[in-house]
Amino acid sequence: MTGRVTGMASSSHLVRKIARDLASAIAAREFEVGKHLGAQELADRFGVSRSPIRHALHLLRAQGIVEQKANRGFFVGSAALNGSAGEAGGAHPFDEQSPYQRIAADWLVDRLPAEVTEQMLRSRYDLTRAQLADILLRAAREGWAERKAGYGWRFLPVAKTPEAFAQIYRFRTLIEPAAMLEPTFTIDRAVLDEHRSIQQRMLDTDIAQLNGEKLLDIGALFHEALIRFSGNPFFHQSLVRVNRMRRLLEYRSRVDRHRLHTQCSQHLEIISLLQRGDVAEASYLMRRHLGGALAEKLPIVTPPTAADTDAGTDAPDVRQITPSAET
Repeated sequence: MTGRVTGMASSSHLVRKIARDLASAIAAREFEVGKHLGAQELADRFGVSRSPIRHALHLLRAQGIVEQKANRGFFVGSAALNGSAGEAGGAHPFDEQSPYQRIAADWLVDRLPAEVTEQMLRSRYDLTRAQLADILLRAAREGWAERKAGYGWRFLPVAKTPEAFAQIYRFRTLIEPAAMLEPTFTIDRAVLDEHRSIQQRMLDTDIAQLNGEKLLDIGALFHEALIRFSGNPFFHQSLVRVNRMRRLLEYRSRVDRHRLHTQCSQHLEIISLLQRGDVAEASYLMRRHLGGALAEKLPIVTPPTAADTDAGTDAPDVRQITPSAET
Protein backbone atom coordinates (compact mmCIF):
# COMPACT_ATOMS: atom_id res chain seq x y z
CA MET A 1 0.00 0.00 0.00
CA THR A 2 2.77 2.39 0.85
CA GLY A 3 4.54 1.81 -2.45
CA ARG A 4 1.34 2.45 -4.38
CA VAL A 5 0.64 5.71 -2.59
CA THR A 6 4.21 6.92 -3.05
CA GLY A 7 4.01 6.10 -6.73
CA MET A 8 0.83 8.13 -7.04
CA ALA A 9 2.54 11.05 -5.31
CA SER A 10 5.53 10.87 -7.62
CA SER A 11 3.30 11.10 -10.71
CA SER A 12 1.59 14.32 -9.62
CA HIS A 13 3.14 17.71 -10.37
CA LEU A 14 1.03 19.28 -7.62
CA VAL A 15 2.19 16.72 -5.07
CA ARG A 16 5.83 17.24 -6.00
CA LYS A 17 5.38 21.01 -5.71
CA ILE A 18 3.81 20.67 -2.25
CA ALA A 19 6.62 18.31 -1.21
CA ARG A 20 9.27 20.78 -2.39
CA ASP A 21 7.62 23.73 -0.64
CA LEU A 22 7.15 21.79 2.59
CA ALA A 23 10.76 20.55 2.49
CA SER A 24 11.88 24.14 1.97
CA ALA A 25 9.82 25.27 4.99
CA ILE A 26 11.37 22.52 7.10
CA ALA A 27 14.85 23.48 5.94
CA ALA A 28 14.09 27.11 6.90
CA ARG A 29 13.18 25.87 10.40
CA GLU A 30 9.53 26.92 10.20
CA PHE A 31 8.76 23.49 11.63
CA GLU A 32 10.83 22.11 14.47
CA VAL A 33 12.10 18.54 14.47
CA GLY A 34 9.40 16.31 15.94
CA LYS A 35 6.52 18.67 15.11
CA HIS A 36 3.30 16.96 14.08
CA LEU A 37 2.32 17.72 10.48
CA GLY A 38 -1.47 17.72 10.46
CA ALA A 39 -3.04 17.05 7.07
CA GLN A 40 -5.82 19.62 7.50
CA GLU A 41 -3.44 22.35 8.68
CA LEU A 42 -1.19 21.76 5.68
CA ALA A 43 -4.19 21.59 3.35
CA ASP A 44 -5.24 25.04 4.59
CA ARG A 45 -1.71 26.36 4.14
CA PHE A 46 -1.39 25.16 0.54
CA GLY A 47 -5.02 25.71 -0.44
CA VAL A 48 -5.62 22.10 -1.48
CA SER A 49 -7.50 19.04 -0.24
CA ARG A 50 -5.95 16.61 2.20
CA SER A 51 -5.36 13.96 -0.46
CA PRO A 52 -2.35 15.61 -2.20
CA ILE A 53 -1.01 16.57 1.23
CA ARG A 54 -0.99 12.93 2.29
CA HIS A 55 0.76 11.91 -0.94
CA ALA A 56 3.37 14.64 -0.45
CA LEU A 57 3.98 13.48 3.12
CA HIS A 58 4.51 9.93 1.90
CA LEU A 59 6.98 11.26 -0.67
CA LEU A 60 8.89 13.17 2.01
CA ARG A 61 8.85 10.14 4.28
CA ALA A 62 10.55 8.11 1.54
CA GLN A 63 13.25 10.81 1.41
CA GLY A 64 13.75 10.77 5.19
CA ILE A 65 12.47 14.31 5.70
CA VAL A 66 9.39 13.33 7.71
CA GLU A 67 8.62 10.31 9.84
CA GLN A 68 5.37 8.39 10.11
CA LYS A 69 4.28 7.03 13.49
CA ALA A 70 1.61 4.36 13.76
CA ASN A 71 -1.81 5.80 14.58
CA ARG A 72 -0.28 9.26 15.15
CA GLY A 73 0.49 10.62 11.72
CA PHE A 74 3.52 12.41 10.26
CA PHE A 75 6.22 14.36 12.09
CA VAL A 76 9.25 16.41 11.04
CA GLY A 77 12.17 13.98 10.86
CA SER A 78 15.77 14.24 11.95
CA ALA A 79 16.88 15.16 8.40
CA ALA A 80 15.97 18.72 9.35
CA LEU A 81 18.83 18.77 11.85
CA ASN A 82 21.57 18.68 9.21
CA GLY A 83 19.87 20.90 6.67
CA SER A 84 19.32 18.07 4.20
CA ALA A 85 15.60 18.59 4.00
CA GLY A 86 15.80 21.29 1.41
CA GLU A 87 18.12 19.24 -0.76
CA ALA A 88 16.08 16.06 -0.48
CA GLY A 89 12.89 17.85 -1.34
CA GLY A 90 14.32 19.49 -4.41
CA ALA A 91 13.61 22.94 -2.99
CA HIS A 92 15.16 25.91 -4.66
CA PRO A 93 15.77 29.43 -3.35
CA PHE A 94 13.84 32.47 -4.45
CA ASP A 95 15.14 33.34 -7.88
CA GLU A 96 13.83 36.32 -9.77
CA GLN A 97 15.11 34.82 -13.02
CA SER A 98 13.08 31.62 -12.66
CA PRO A 99 10.40 31.00 -15.30
CA TYR A 100 7.69 31.65 -12.70
CA GLN A 101 9.16 35.04 -11.85
CA ARG A 102 9.60 35.95 -15.52
CA ILE A 103 5.98 35.13 -16.32
CA ALA A 104 4.75 37.08 -13.27
CA ALA A 105 6.94 40.06 -14.18
CA ASP A 106 5.81 40.02 -17.82
CA TRP A 107 2.17 39.96 -16.72
CA LEU A 108 2.77 42.93 -14.40
CA VAL A 109 4.16 45.06 -17.24
CA ASP A 110 1.54 43.92 -19.78
CA ARG A 111 3.94 41.93 -21.90
CA LEU A 112 1.46 39.06 -21.77
CA PRO A 113 -2.19 39.17 -22.81
CA ALA A 114 -4.87 38.34 -20.27
CA GLU A 115 -5.70 35.11 -22.07
CA VAL A 116 -2.98 32.68 -23.10
CA THR A 117 -2.54 29.10 -24.25
CA GLU A 118 -0.18 26.59 -22.72
CA GLN A 119 1.53 26.11 -26.07
CA MET A 120 2.25 29.84 -26.32
CA LEU A 121 3.75 29.92 -22.83
CA ARG A 122 5.81 26.79 -23.40
CA SER A 123 7.27 28.23 -26.60
CA ARG A 124 7.88 31.70 -25.21
CA TYR A 125 9.62 30.54 -22.03
CA ASP A 126 11.12 27.28 -23.32
CA LEU A 127 9.31 25.10 -20.78
CA THR A 128 8.34 21.45 -20.64
CA ARG A 129 4.74 20.46 -20.00
CA ALA A 130 5.61 19.48 -16.45
CA GLN A 131 7.40 22.78 -15.73
CA LEU A 132 4.52 24.84 -17.07
CA ALA A 133 1.98 22.77 -15.16
CA ASP A 134 3.81 23.55 -11.88
CA ILE A 135 3.97 27.25 -12.73
CA LEU A 136 0.30 27.58 -13.65
CA LEU A 137 -0.84 25.63 -10.60
CA ARG A 138 1.23 27.91 -8.38
CA ALA A 139 -0.15 31.02 -10.08
CA ALA A 140 -3.68 29.68 -9.59
CA ARG A 141 -3.03 29.01 -5.88
CA GLU A 142 -1.66 32.51 -5.45
CA GLY A 143 -4.80 33.96 -7.03
CA TRP A 144 -3.63 35.55 -10.29
CA ALA A 145 -4.37 32.85 -12.85
CA GLU A 146 -7.29 30.56 -13.61
CA ARG A 147 -8.02 27.90 -16.18
CA LYS A 148 -10.60 28.97 -18.75
CA ALA A 149 -13.77 26.93 -19.07
CA GLY A 150 -12.85 26.00 -22.61
CA TYR A 151 -9.23 26.17 -23.68
CA GLY A 152 -6.25 28.00 -22.24
CA TRP A 153 -5.64 30.16 -19.17
CA ARG A 154 -6.65 33.62 -18.00
CA PHE A 155 -4.41 35.94 -15.96
CA LEU A 156 -6.26 38.02 -13.36
CA PRO A 157 -5.59 41.65 -12.41
CA VAL A 158 -5.81 41.01 -8.65
CA ALA A 159 -3.07 42.80 -6.69
CA LYS A 160 -1.57 43.99 -9.96
CA THR A 161 -1.85 47.66 -9.02
CA PRO A 162 -0.82 49.66 -5.94
CA GLU A 163 -4.50 50.45 -5.38
CA ALA A 164 -5.45 46.77 -5.19
CA PHE A 165 -2.47 46.11 -2.95
CA ALA A 166 -3.62 48.84 -0.54
CA GLN A 167 -7.18 47.47 -0.58
CA ILE A 168 -5.84 44.12 0.59
CA TYR A 169 -4.19 45.80 3.58
CA ARG A 170 -7.33 47.75 4.44
CA PHE A 171 -9.23 44.46 4.38
CA ARG A 172 -6.67 42.89 6.69
CA THR A 173 -6.87 45.87 9.05
CA LEU A 174 -10.57 45.13 9.42
CA ILE A 175 -10.61 41.36 9.77
CA GLU A 176 -7.49 40.48 11.77
CA PRO A 177 -8.19 42.62 14.86
CA ALA A 178 -11.89 41.70 14.69
CA ALA A 179 -11.07 37.98 14.60
CA MET A 180 -9.36 38.34 17.99
CA LEU A 181 -12.59 39.65 19.50
CA GLU A 182 -14.73 36.75 18.33
CA PRO A 183 -16.45 34.92 21.22
CA THR A 184 -14.92 31.69 19.93
CA PHE A 185 -11.34 33.06 19.99
CA THR A 186 -9.25 30.46 21.81
CA ILE A 187 -5.51 30.80 22.37
CA ASP A 188 -3.31 27.80 21.60
CA ARG A 189 -0.28 28.35 23.80
CA ALA A 190 1.81 25.71 21.99
CA VAL A 191 1.29 27.56 18.72
CA LEU A 192 2.17 30.87 20.36
CA ASP A 193 5.36 29.37 21.80
CA GLU A 194 6.30 28.05 18.38
CA HIS A 195 5.80 31.43 16.71
CA ARG A 196 7.64 33.23 19.49
CA SER A 197 10.63 31.01 18.73
CA ILE A 198 10.31 31.67 15.00
CA GLN A 199 10.06 35.45 15.45
CA GLN A 200 12.97 35.53 17.89
CA ARG A 201 15.08 33.47 15.50
CA MET A 202 14.17 35.95 12.78
CA LEU A 203 15.61 38.75 14.91
CA ASP A 204 18.69 36.76 15.88
CA THR A 205 19.75 35.31 12.52
CA ASP A 206 17.09 34.63 9.91
CA ILE A 207 16.39 38.17 8.71
CA ALA A 208 19.99 38.40 7.55
CA GLN A 209 20.21 34.87 6.17
CA LEU A 210 16.91 33.84 4.56
CA ASN A 211 15.84 34.82 1.06
CA GLY A 212 13.09 37.36 0.49
CA GLU A 213 10.37 34.90 -0.43
CA LYS A 214 10.91 32.87 2.74
CA LEU A 215 10.85 35.99 4.93
CA LEU A 216 7.51 36.99 3.45
CA ASP A 217 6.17 33.46 3.99
CA ILE A 218 7.11 33.46 7.67
CA GLY A 219 5.32 36.76 8.28
CA ALA A 220 2.19 35.59 6.50
CA LEU A 221 2.14 32.33 8.45
CA PHE A 222 2.31 34.25 11.75
CA HIS A 223 -0.83 36.22 10.91
CA GLU A 224 -2.62 33.16 9.53
CA ALA A 225 -1.84 31.19 12.71
CA LEU A 226 -3.32 33.91 14.93
CA ILE A 227 -6.49 34.32 12.91
CA ARG A 228 -7.13 30.58 13.20
CA PHE A 229 -7.58 31.11 16.95
CA SER A 230 -10.90 32.83 16.12
CA GLY A 231 -12.50 29.45 15.47
CA ASN A 232 -14.13 30.98 12.38
CA PRO A 233 -12.78 29.28 9.25
CA PHE A 234 -14.02 32.09 7.02
CA PHE A 235 -11.64 34.56 8.67
CA HIS A 236 -8.74 32.20 8.09
CA GLN A 237 -9.66 31.29 4.52
CA SER A 238 -10.09 34.96 3.58
CA LEU A 239 -6.68 35.91 4.97
CA VAL A 240 -4.95 33.01 3.24
CA ARG A 241 -6.57 34.05 -0.03
CA VAL A 242 -5.56 37.70 0.09
CA ASN A 243 -2.05 36.83 1.28
CA ARG A 244 -1.61 34.77 -1.88
CA MET A 245 -2.95 37.57 -4.05
CA ARG A 246 -0.58 40.19 -2.67
CA ARG A 247 2.43 38.04 -3.48
CA LEU A 248 2.28 39.09 -7.13
CA LEU A 249 3.40 42.67 -6.50
CA GLU A 250 5.78 41.60 -3.76
CA TYR A 251 7.74 39.54 -6.26
CA ARG A 252 8.72 42.86 -7.86
CA SER A 253 9.75 44.56 -4.64
CA ARG A 254 12.84 44.70 -2.52
CA VAL A 255 12.67 43.35 1.02
CA ASP A 256 13.67 45.96 3.57
CA ARG A 257 15.42 43.81 6.15
CA HIS A 258 15.89 46.72 8.55
CA ARG A 259 12.11 47.21 8.78
CA LEU A 260 11.65 43.49 9.37
CA HIS A 261 13.32 43.90 12.77
CA THR A 262 10.56 46.32 13.75
CA GLN A 263 7.85 44.03 12.43
CA CYS A 264 9.19 40.99 14.27
CA SER A 265 9.42 42.99 17.48
CA GLN A 266 5.78 43.99 17.08
CA HIS A 267 4.83 40.37 16.43
CA LEU A 268 6.54 39.42 19.69
CA GLU A 269 4.61 42.15 21.54
CA ILE A 270 1.32 40.76 20.23
CA ILE A 271 2.35 37.24 21.27
CA SER A 272 3.23 38.47 24.79
CA LEU A 273 -0.18 40.12 25.18
CA LEU A 274 -1.96 36.96 24.08
CA GLN A 275 0.12 34.80 26.39
CA ARG A 276 -0.98 37.06 29.26
CA GLY A 277 -4.58 36.70 28.15
CA ASP A 278 -4.92 40.38 27.24
CA VAL A 279 -6.80 39.74 24.01
CA ALA A 280 -8.42 43.18 23.73
CA GLU A 281 -5.04 44.92 23.93
CA ALA A 282 -3.58 42.45 21.45
CA SER A 283 -6.43 43.25 19.04
CA TYR A 284 -5.74 46.97 19.42
CA LEU A 285 -2.02 46.46 18.82
CA MET A 286 -2.76 44.30 15.76
CA ARG A 287 -4.87 47.11 14.32
CA ARG A 288 -2.08 49.62 14.94
CA HIS A 289 0.42 47.16 13.50
CA LEU A 290 -1.50 46.75 10.24
CA GLY A 291 -2.91 50.27 10.08
CA GLY A 292 0.49 51.84 10.59
CA ALA A 293 1.91 49.69 7.83
CA LEU A 294 -0.79 50.90 5.46
CA ALA A 295 -0.71 54.57 6.40
CA GLU A 296 3.02 55.12 6.86
CA LYS A 297 5.17 52.24 5.75
CA LEU A 298 3.22 50.23 3.19
CA PRO A 299 5.02 50.38 -0.16
CA ILE A 300 3.46 52.05 -3.11
CA VAL A 301 4.76 49.56 -5.60
CA THR A 302 4.52 50.69 -9.18
CA PRO A 303 5.61 47.98 -11.58
CA PRO A 304 7.74 49.29 -14.44
CA THR A 305 6.15 49.60 -17.83
CA ALA A 306 7.26 47.38 -20.67
CA ALA A 307 9.03 50.41 -22.14
CA ASP A 308 10.96 50.90 -18.90
CA THR A 309 12.13 47.30 -18.79
CA ASP A 310 13.05 47.42 -22.47
CA ALA A 311 15.21 50.42 -21.65
CA GLY A 312 16.95 48.45 -18.92
CA THR A 313 15.06 49.63 -15.82
CA ASP A 314 14.18 46.33 -14.18
CA ALA A 315 13.57 47.53 -10.63
CA PRO A 316 10.11 48.72 -9.60
CA ASP A 317 9.43 52.19 -8.24
CA VAL A 318 9.31 51.44 -4.53
CA ARG A 319 8.36 54.47 -2.53
CA GLN A 320 8.95 54.61 1.19
CA ILE A 321 9.05 51.04 2.55
CA THR A 322 8.89 47.68 0.84
CA PRO A 323 6.70 44.60 1.52
CA SER A 324 8.37 44.00 4.84
CA ALA A 325 6.34 46.96 6.12
CA GLU A 326 3.91 44.22 7.01
CA THR A 327 4.77 40.65 6.28
